[in-house]
Amino acid sequence: MGLKRRSFIITAITAATSAVLPQLALAAKKNEANKRVVVIGGGFAGATAAKYISMWSANTEVVMIERNAQFVSCPQSNLVLAGNRTLQQLTSDYRNLANIHGVKTVQAEVVDVNTQQQSVTLNDGTKISYDRLVLAPGLDFIYEQFPQLKNQQKVPHAWKAGPQTDLLHRQMMAMKQGGTIIMTVPAAPFKCPPGPYERACQIAFFLKHHNPTAKLIILDANADVISKKALFKAAWKQHYEGLIEYIPNSSIENVDIDNLTIETEFGQYKADVMNVIPTQKAGKVAEMAGVVNVDKRWCKVDFLSYESTAQSNIHVIGDAIHAKLPKSGHMANAQAKVCAAAISALFAGQKPEQEPVFNNTCYSFVTDKEAIHVAAVYRYNAEKKQMIAMPGSGVSDKSSVLEGRYADAWANNIWADTLK
Repeated sequence: MGLKRRSFIITAITAATSAVLPQLALAAKKNEANKRVVVIGGGFAGATAAKYISMWSANTEVVMIERNAQFVSCPQSNLVLAGNRTLQQLTSDYRNLANIHGVKTVQAEVVDVNTQQQSVTLNDGTKISYDRLVLAPGLDFIYEQFPQLKNQQKVPHAWKAGPQTDLLHRQMMAMKQGGTIIMTVPAAPFKCPPGPYERACQIAFFLKHHNPTAKLIILDANADVISKKALFKAAWKQHYEGLIEYIPNSSIENVDIDNLTIETEFGQYKADVMNVIPTQKAGKVAEMAGVVNVDKRWCKVDFLSYESTAQSNIHVIGDAIHAKLPKSGHMANAQAKVCAAAISALFAGQKPEQEPVFNNTCYSFVTDKEAIHVAAVYRYNAEKKQMIAMPGSGVSDKSSVLEGRYADAWANNIWADTLK
């Protein structure tokens, strides 16, 4: 089952409340005990944080700002490429956050963060003040080396579920028989470490059933498959022998989007369909807030509260943070709860939990029904001030239909925990 399908976002709960939101933002608080938390971003991290802060923090107004009208799940979006899911099955609205949890949701884009005044400015000029700001900005792409990839529709990245996912699927459908698809994998870290290799399985599944004389070439900037290596390679051999050519250590040197060619140090590759996944960094709003402080790409945080080490009263969760943690939906959901509990404690005059512990599970479909997983438990290490993976982390023994059922159950559970 997919999420509930809606076509709109609830703005500040109802039209009436949205109309007075600017006045609320600029007015002095009637009661100094009341607090306002502004959450920027409505993905797994942001929506979960907004929900749980509202649930756990008394006398706290929660405003979630998201530029997209709907939530579209990146987990399982690779299956859309092979026709094994639809985008509609992965799409939901934010109705329950408003109606059940009292979160005021605003569809808008943030254009400025004023850390001195503790306010954010929206694209319509509205200013909203905050006591605590939670940034769940997700990722943006780095186009400096290949600016020709920006703002074009010929070579989709499809790394954010939505229109580009559909575009890549349509390009695959239209490709000539015996054609070549080239997919690139950026150097780690990037969102969803197993994602490119699951995508390879889904593209190969499509080719096997619709274009069996075609080929998928994977140009991976990494030295090898970086997640579930043995399981993915076993799946490629078992299900897609002859369909996939995997070439590691293949950093892109040039991209010609007009002729659909890619150059690496090993040579030039010509495609009929090209899927370039760019290198990645914290979303733009993190730069606005001045919290990008690692390699000019990532945000460093205190893992007891996810408060930025660069700016007070600003918390950063999800894919944008710098850590040896997977950039996954499950991880974003877990971090959001730690952050929500910390904010609740801070508002109550208490210290955040001293040893956060959470797990991460990531499923990948290797066919339409068979899946594999990797799972780990992370505990806060006070000496290193880091989240550390505990012994016993593991992966599936093999792919199976049963794992596919577990993957669907996991997806339905996390969608519900995030949005219902």
